[in-house]
Amino acid sequence: MERREFLKQGGAVATGVGATALAAPAVVTAQSPTLQWRLASSFPKSLDILYGTAEFFAKRVSEMTGGRFQIRVHAGGEIVPPLQVLDAVQNGTIECGHTASYYYFGKNPAFAFDTTIPFGMNTRQHNAWMYAGGGLELMRELFKEYGCVNFPAGNTGAQMGGWFRKEIKSPADLKGLKMRIAGLAGQMLAKLGTVPQQIAGGEIYQALERGSIDAVEWTVPYDDEKLGLSKVAKYYYYPGFWEGTAQLSVLINLKKWEELPAEYKAIIEAAAAESGVTMTARYDAKNPEALRRLVAAGTQLRAFPRPVMEAARKSALELYEELSAKSPHFKKIYEAWNKFRAEETLWFRVAEHSFDSFMNSVDAQTRATPAAGKGDKK
Repeated sequence: MERREFLKQGGAVATGVGATALAAPAVVTAQSPTLQWRLASSFPKSLDILYGTAEFFAKRVSEMTGGRFQIRVHAGGEIVPPLQVLDAVQNGTIECGHTASYYYFGKNPAFAFDTTIPFGMNTRQHNAWMYAGGGLELMRELFKEYGCVNFPAGNTGAQMGGWFRKEIKSPADLKGLKMRIAGLAGQMLAKLGTVPQQIAGGEIYQALERGSIDAVEWTVPYDDEKLGLSKVAKYYYYPGFWEGTAQLSVLINLKKWEELPAEYKAIIEAAAAESGVTMTARYDAKNPEALRRLVAAGTQLRAFPRPVMEAARKSALELYEELSAKSPHFKKIYEAWNKFRAEETLWFRVAEHSFDSFMNSVDAQTRATPAAGKGDKK
């Protein structure tokens, strides 16, 4: 492939978060190796954005290598169980995977920072931490100990709070509630009496329908609608304060990564970064219409009461202190992460939040006020 052709195909990414991936020209030639890898996703094919992002990543790698580097994508459960992708990449069963790293907090709670932790950053802030605030370097130190290298490759944006069979009016309503919830959020809610369950996406509907769980958080309206959760639970809560962002990652076996030529490494980084931008854009475009459909079909949209969120935040902060005392990895990353988050919050409060708040209020007023002159009699 000619150098100018590669830059034409990959250059769009260089203007965004993937710019560092193309710091040096990557030229795929006839001497570049022909490779075939397998990628295991943690998600079912029915979730066309979550699963589809892995396919997008594989497609871009193929395109940017002129078809010399092929990655075959497998849905959750086809090769390995959905929540064992990290294990399969680590032991070399597969070359790479696409997953949410907080699924593996049981191995090391610090893995959660790669995806998100409760009451954390929003998507813009998380991207800033990963790409320009030292987050990627910290996470790669951790993944290296598990024989992997990680690449941000997708983000859902802020998520919903989930589906409940009964209304949540106070923290007391969380006691005894069996809830599907992932990552450190389950431990946070367990302090409030909730019984957390970590269940893969393809098994959630059946668990809720059978009554094995009383509530479930998954992702966002577009995906929740596809899973049919509104058919078995009436109340849909927001916001998902445990997931103000939710980054997915491509994990690659470290030995396989080190065997790659420099041009293939650059292409993987570029394809992963482009996948991240594309996933967030697709969700932001699809969620509004999905939420409208759900509400029109009878879903009861509810905001979590402030006392519930305050109690959960207190629980989260206690949990972080406990984990910091037990885990050197968690303590190191949490201190750096929290310092960066505080600075980001200050900036966003001045500019982003002020602008968003004004526009939201104006839009709400516009919707509530009849158009000028409408209904006037001449």
